[in-house]
Amino acid sequence: MNRLRLNLKERAWLVVIALCLALSGCVDAFDPQIKATVDVLVVDGMITNLPEPQIIRINRSKADPVTSLFGTSPITDATVEVIVDSAQVVLASETVAGSYRLPSDFRGQTGRAYQLRIRLKDGTTYLSSQQVMPAVSPIDRVQVEFNPRVPRLNHTSTMGAHEFFLDTQDPESQHNYYKWDWTLYERKEWCKSCPKGIYAVNNILPNQYFHRMFISGNELFEDCFTPPPFPNGSGEPPLVPTWYWEYDYRCRTRCWEIIQNYNLNLFNDALSNGGLIQRRKVGVVPYYQRAPALVVIRQSGITPEAHEFFTLVETQTQNSGGLADTPPTAPIGNIRNAANPKEIVVGFFSASTVTELRYWLDRKDATGFPLGAYDENGELLNQDEVLFYALIGRRPTPEPPPPSTPYIRIWGGPPRVPTAICEDSNTRTPFKPDGWRDE
Repeated sequence: MNRLRLNLKERAWLVVIALCLALSGCVDAFDPQIKATVDVLVVDGMITNLPEPQIIRINRSKADPVTSLFGTSPITDATVEVIVDSAQVVLASETVAGSYRLPSDFRGQTGRAYQLRIRLKDGTTYLSSQQVMPAVSPIDRVQVEFNPRVPRLNHTSTMGAHEFFLDTQDPESQHNYYKWDWTLYERKEWCKSCPKGIYAVNNILPNQYFHRMFISGNELFEDCFTPPPFPNGSGEPPLVPTWYWEYDYRCRTRCWEIIQNYNLNLFNDALSNGGLIQRRKVGVVPYYQRAPALVVIRQSGITPEAHEFFTLVETQTQNSGGLADTPPTAPIGNIRNAANPKEIVVGFFSASTVTELRYWLDRKDATGFPLGAYDENGELLNQDEVLFYALIGRRPTPEPPPPSTPYIRIWGGPPRVPTAICEDSNTRTPFKPDGWRDE
């Protein structure tokens, strides 16, 4: 079970879980043991009109009985369907554990109604409320300004960042709800970190050794090999260090880090219907490195139900817990157990028309040093280390090349030191993003 990474959506779901726990007892005294036994389904999915992967993610969130820390495990082998206009059923296929993707040619359409249906392996069925995809106006203009003193999240210091402002014309004679997001693409140099291990291009033969070395097989592995602390098997077993180390490996091909925004940005046009939305701040993009980057600004039209849910989540995440604060109200999502409506299900299924703008951020106006320019000792980093340090908080530690000896030795296989593949995931991609300019 993996520990939660507190990105935007996961922080929102964690707040929902905590509030549901706190409020589920009603007038009963809160029992700390309840937190240690929480076990809830977490669903995250949004249908858009864009030619992009339409993905539904399903996990189960549990609390460790000893530490009470939340973790997630993917829900596999479920049947996931989207019902269009109460008639057409579109089946999603599981691509990786807990991640279900609709057909590649599927696109949401403004004005059509969408409903999510999930059936687990044990037959339990969950249904979302029906979401009619609203329209959204185009982005008229984006302005970008560099601010050298933006407050850092969870820090007392400031940082340099580019602030994005947009103008858009709100339509007349209709009530609109907006949500803004941004995605940052940065070129990265380091693709894999191996704690207490070593990167292996080929598989490592189990329980076989040669002169205190592990033996490489012939099948592709392309991952970290972490040996057991006390190897057993035929031959003379290697000596595995008991202390902690971590080796970092450069990318074999071009690779881009994908960084999402962390804050909810919502708007209700009730008081400005039909007016110009002007200089709306929709992004604060950190100055991670001097190299140019690509920023994608997304403007989404969301349903009233989705706006109400995310507004409540936003309020609760900003609640300071003081005596003057409004008491929390559990943000209830729109997904229910068909047979047991009382079951707490965390998450929200939505349908949003999205318009986006891709902005090439050359950073020529940036002043001062990037976020990862210096290490903890005040030493200036090399250019290929800056992004790594800004995101990870330490300098990369490459595996020592021959004739030096790494902590783990492998007999045979590709030459050391290998490069690592750029895995296609939510946080990185080997495919050049649309709008990226080759330097």
